Amino acid sequence: MKKDNHIILAVHITDRVKKAPKIQQILSQYGCHIKTRLGLHEASPDFCSPNGLILLEMLDDVKTVKALQAKLDALAGVETKRLVFGH
Repeated sequence: MKKDNHIILAVHITDRVKKAPKIQQILSQYGCHIKTRLGLHEASPDFCSPNGLILLEMLDDVKTVKALQAKLDALAGVETKRLVFGH
């Protein structure tokens, strides 16, 4: 039985509140390829970070992940990193 690779796409965002609508639009285009989505940012009662990190667990389709990554990387203030864990 073939075991799929685990592909994680990390998305670092500066000025996340301003960029959120465009990023959400792009992520929605690839929604059927995203298994898990986790958003992280520093927050406390006195502070909410303007920067954020989104971790995406993707389906085992590197071509699609690279296409998503290219669209996100084209946005100013957005940087992505791809992790692939093989079996």
